[in-house]
Amino acid sequence: QAQLVESGGGLVQAGGSPRLSCATSGRTFSSYARGWFRQAPGKEREFVAAIRWSGGITYYAESVRGRFTISRDNAKNTAYLQMNSLKPEDTAVYYCAVNAGLSAYNSGDYYRERAYDYWGQGTQVTVSS
Repeated sequence: QAQLVESGGGLVQAGGSPRLSCATSGRTFSSYARGWFRQAPGKEREFVAAIRWSGGITYYAESVRGRFTISRDNAKNTAYLQMNSLKPEDTAVYYCAVNAGLSAYNSGDYYRERAYDYWGQGTQVTVSS
């Protein structure tokens, strides 16, 4: 079974710069795009960033643009989310998701949860002020 495993979360001070990783395990699958979403307590899950595996086109939510950077390592089949200048409002569970070709992924789909086929269990990021 295909699995995504997030790591790199934890307790961070405001202004900190942790990096989240999203690795694959289990059955090998193609990655057409990888996305990061987050869910804060009492709120719905929201889009954070995404990257197309071929070409490396990136997309960001306005709330993180300029502070977060999504990247990928093709050889390791791993995606990263570099988070800089963290704020307390960035506190959330961060989820990695992959489009493995099972769902449509058109130019306007990068922020839609339905565009992703597999999801990780999430990693908690808590930003203290």
